[in-house]
Amino acid sequence: MLKNKNKSQITYKDSGVDINKGNKLILDISKITETTSNKGSMGNLGGFGGLFDLKKCGFNDPILVSSTDGVGTKLKLAVKTKSYFNVGIDLVAMCANDVLAQGAKPLFFMDYYATGKLNKSVAIEVIKGIAEGCKQSGCALIGGETAEMPGHYKQNDFDIAGFCVGAVERENLLNKNSVVKGDCVIGLSSSGIHSNGFSLVRRILELNSIDIFEKCEFDKNISLAETLMKPTILYTKAFLAANKNFKIKSISHITGGGLIDNPPRAFNENLTLKFDMNNFKLPPLFKWLKDRANISLFELTKTFNCGIGFLIFVDKNDAQEIISDINKIGYNAFLIGSMVENNNEKNVVFDGWNF
Repeated sequence: MLKNKNKSQITYKDSGVDINKGNKLILDISKITETTSNKGSMGNLGGFGGLFDLKKCGFNDPILVSSTDGVGTKLKLAVKTKSYFNVGIDLVAMCANDVLAQGAKPLFFMDYYATGKLNKSVAIEVIKGIAEGCKQSGCALIGGETAEMPGHYKQNDFDIAGFCVGAVERENLLNKNSVVKGDCVIGLSSSGIHSNGFSLVRRILELNSIDIFEKCEFDKNISLAETLMKPTILYTKAFLAANKNFKIKSISHITGGGLIDNPPRAFNENLTLKFDMNNFKLPPLFKWLKDRANISLFELTKTFNCGIGFLIFVDKNDAQEIISDINKIGYNAFLIGSMVENNNEKNVVFDGWNF
């Protein structure tokens, strides 16, 4: 039998994991999660699983829709800028917006937080951001996991992942087959980069020796750090306003792959989305990224959302009413394109932008 040669006791805490500290964090988190409760919320934190009562939400024949995601290398800038609250919102948005894309309403959320050494103040800020994201999307934060993993992560590094579950009545599940030639496509503005493309952003900053705490070249009223770290918009309220009469046919959440790869996931391959960019002004941030990276418009649109975070596909007769309903509650919605026959084997084309 192998024995400890120095005869001294080696505890779990000695190895870098403080269970008591983690337990105290759960007590603080429980106060935060209470603020996100909804009709289906059940029980308290600390069990072996989160509980949710689907019946209390009034569904008759529900289909569950789930999504999981992270926020990518935006976390590297979050650590540098201490934007912990904002990436908590990002985490929920990346998952909840995907649930919306199936026509489902987000119901509950769980998170996973892993770090080399638990910094309670950082973890609390992240969880507060997650709670804010949950409140904006209407879902309950019903549980999660905090893992202290010394040796796996550097001391100040951490990673987060999110898990969202929503539901939709079977008859109201969105179906990309319902999108036909002549349908209109509504765009909803993004808040900025959201949570995709940050590996390229970080490379641009590095190669150009840019101080992100300086004012933006394109906006002297705000620092580049503030611009880059704006949290992802949660589109739940926009979805509910637009779909109050179940007029939405399909949805595309613009994430990794930008305006090139994401839209075709929302319609059949015999169709093409024709973006009308003649009256769309590329936000200064994305023009700056294009110029600094010296990339083509195609590369830009395949990497970033370019100012359009969400697409809603509707019948042309419903488009203006839906745009009005969305804008009334504070979003910026606009007609951005239409569906045409696919005659050139491209599922996305841009009218008004030269590639």
